[in-house]
Amino acid sequence: MREREYLSVVAVSLQNNVLVGVLHDGGMSLPMAAVCALLAGVACGAFNGFLIAYLGLPSLAVTIGTLALFRGLAVGLLGTTAVTDFPEKWTDMATGKIGDSRIPQIMIPFLVLAVLFGLLLHFTSFGRGIYDIGLNKEAAHFSGVNVERTKFLLFVMSGAVSAFAGIYFTLRFGSARGDNATGLELQVIAAVLLGGVSIFGGRGRIFGVIAGVLLIGVISSALRLDGITVNVINIIIGLLLVASVMSTRVLAWISAQTARRNPKGINPPKGTSPTSAPVGVGTKGR
Repeated sequence: MREREYLSVVAVSLQNNVLVGVLHDGGMSLPMAAVCALLAGVACGAFNGFLIAYLGLPSLAVTIGTLALFRGLAVGLLGTTAVTDFPEKWTDMATGKIGDSRIPQIMIPFLVLAVLFGLLLHFTSFGRGIYDIGLNKEAAHFSGVNVERTKFLLFVMSGAVSAFAGIYFTLRFGSARGDNATGLELQVIAAVLLGGVSIFGGRGRIFGVIAGVLLIGVISSALRLDGITVNVINIIIGLLLVASVMSTRVLAWISAQTARRNPKGINPPKGTSPTSAPVGVGTKGR
C-alpha cells in the first residue's frame, strides 16, 4: 500500500504490555487480562484505520500521533512503577522450549501466524487487492477493490498482532513497565524494508519480512554478546535501513539504464556480434 506507514505498532504492544500488568495487578486473571489486551489492540488498530481509510488522513501523520498517544497512555497508567507479579506457569510457557529441543514454544504461534498471513497475502483476492492498492490506489478502486475496507482491516489485524506481541513481551520478561520496548520502532521498520517490502508500495512477501526479522535479531544479539552498546547497535541498524531504501533506487536506475541500451529487448543471434555485417554486404560470398 502507498499509505502503508504504521509506526505505532511498538506503542500498541507497549500499551498492551502495561494493560496486562495493570489488569492483573488489579485482581483480574491473566487469561482474561490478555483477552482484554487483545481487544484493546484491535480497538487501537481500528482507530488508526478509521482515521486513515475513511477520513482520508495521511497515515504517516496519524501513526506518528498515535505512537505518542499510546505511549503516553502506557506511561500514564503505570508511571515509573512496574508490575512483576505474574503466575509462573504463564511466564514459564513464554520462555519454555518444545520438548527436549532448544526451539522456543513461541515459534508455534509465530509459524501459525506466518502461514496464515502468507496464505492471506499471496493466495487470496484480498491479498491481491493489497498489492493493487500499493501499485495504484485509483486503478485498484476501478478494478473492484474496496480500498477503504481493505485499509481498515489491515490496521485492525496489525493492532491485534501488536497486542499479541505485547502480551508475549510481558510474560517473556515477567515485567510490565511504561518504558518497555522503547526504540524498537527502528528495528521494526528496518526488518520490513530489509525483507524486500518496497517503501513505495506494491511489492513484498511475508517470508522476506521473516528473513528480515531474523537478520535484525541475529545482528542485534551478536553485537550485544560482543559488548556493543545499544546506541551503536541503533546506528548500525539505521545504516542498514538507509542502505535498504537506497538499494531499491539503485536497482531501478540499473534496470532503466539496461532498458535504454536495449529498448526492444532484442538479442543478436548466437555466434555473431551486434556490429557484424550480414553476408553479401561489403564482402563476396562464395
